Amino acid sequence: MADTPKLPLPLDPREQPILDALLQIREDLIILKQNRASYVKSSDVMALYDKVVVQVRLLNDIRTDKPPGENRLDRVLDACFQLLSLFFMTIGKNNEAPAAYALTSTIKRLLDHLTEVDLYSANDLEHIAHTIKKLRDIVTNASPSYSSKLITLLTNRLERCQASLTNLQQRLDRLGQDLPTVHEKLTSILRSISLANTKAKFSSTEVQKLQNQLREIDSQRVDGKFVTASGEIPAGNDEVCDLLGRCLVWSEIVLARKGEFPEAFSQPYQVLIEIRNKLEKLSLTQAWSLRETDLYDFQRQLDKIDESRVDGNFVDADGNFAELYVQRTLLYLIRRSYAYIYYLMVSSEPVSEALLPIYNQLQTLRRCLIEVKNSGGVNSPRELYPYSMKLNSLDNMRVDGKFLVGSDIPEGQGSVNDLLAECFELSYELRVAAETDIEN
Repeated sequence: MADTPKLPLPLDPREQPILDALLQIREDLIILKQNRASYVKSSDVMALYDKVVVQVRLLNDIRTDKPPGENRLDRVLDACFQLLSLFFMTIGKNNEAPAAYALTSTIKRLLDHLTEVDLYSANDLEHIAHTIKKLRDIVTNASPSYSSKLITLLTNRLERCQASLTNLQQRLDRLGQDLPTVHEKLTSILRSISLANTKAKFSSTEVQKLQNQLREIDSQRVDGKFVTASGEIPAGNDEVCDLLGRCLVWSEIVLARKGEFPEAFSQPYQVLIEIRNKLEKLSLTQAWSLRETDLYDFQRQLDKIDESRVDGNFVDADGNFAELYVQRTLLYLIRRSYAYIYYLMVSSEPVSEALLPIYNQLQTLRRCLIEVKNSGGVNSPRELYPYSMKLNSLDNMRVDGKFLVGSDIPEGQGSVNDLLAECFELSYELRVAAETDIEN
């Protein structure tokens, strides 16, 4: 996929061989990503990681005394690290430093968009804060075998993410009394209106119901202001009133447009709709259908459209700026897609894709056994035979306590074995409970 945005070639001729080497490495990574004939092996990923680190060392030696700047080499290097990061997730090394690279990129994109649109909730920030803390722990405790330059890069990226997050948190902290609850509700309604606006079949009734919720909130104001039980105007009143106004205006615009999008911007709109829909489907079937490296293409497509804006505005083929309806709709789709990518990354299990079929079967067994337990157990141990047979068949796949694929020992043995042990424990508890009931 083409680099975006277009950047100049390196001015220093010494960087050209490094660019050539990184282009080849990126091509090798893409070929490995596209190969579905077999699972991705840790040895293949680590070999490519080592090659990238060699080029990074050469580049740092050249740029030691040079002012910071960006050319095509930097973008290709970023692509290599993005792919490697996703490959680390694919092979189950989620809790190792290189895996943090792609996630920090997505978090930074999300935070930049939240800052730009000034529309977010405390729940949004709480989840991101938790992820940043987890990533910081991973990077801080990274194995010394990983490049110190990569660790420094990841540390700086996390610090920038934390600075953006802190800024957003401080803006929410200005809201007093009951306004945080009102703000949260308005944010949810506005997002629901934007979702209704981008559905395949537009429903005026759906938007009108949301609009009625806005009017109900509006009716709670006194002389155009939110007031406390004691009649005081809480801090942050102007911000929440402004948000309410934005919601009401947006609902009217959406109702007037009825989901019809201008032809001049139909191309990026259709691309973004397709990306959003595919990511939504992946979020529902992740355990069975996602290879984390698949997210790379989605990221690049989103980056290309996002970075095509001029001074923050979308422009058509003739250079005309998009109207408010187009601007908000396209930005919503971009943000929603980045949010899906973030969700898919943080939901990724630290298990190699080679072990995922076994891991997913155990997850299903565990859910079934918990459901049986919560429903009052079984009447006879005989009812547990199907579960026991499946557990034993999976247990018999182990060799010396490990699940092998050929002669390889894929990552994630601990997670799979822990889940297997939990399933056996649940089955044992249910059997003992059933035998006790029979004796009594």
